[in-house]
Amino acid sequence: MSGFKEPSFADRQKAAQQAKQNILSKFRSQPGPDDPAVKQRQAEREAVAAERAKAKLAREAAKTEQKQREEEAAVAAAAQLARDKEEAVAREAALEAERKAARDARYAARKKKKK
Repeated sequence: MSGFKEPSFADRQKAAQQAKQNILSKFRSQPGPDDPAVKQRQAEREAVAAERAKAKLAREAAKTEQKQREEEAAVAAAAQLARDKEEAVAREAALEAERKAARDARYAARKKKKK
């Protein structure tokens, strides 16, 4: 088994030059911006971007509509709560008046009984 052979300066230079040539040939082999395949991919990307934008607008519209419905529901709930409170106050006032009438009637009955 032979030992490891250290690459010389010329070998390293040759390898670097070969790597540069490989990169350059790879770049040159790629299609240009006027190639039909490139134009087709670009058109597809633009179509997908347009669809995404349209979907985003639809989502935002739905979100806005949902928010509006929630706000209307909150307003309706607040109005219902206010009506319930008013009814409770009215019932309490009527009950208090009824209690007062009953108390007055008992008081009047006691006074009448004493006479």
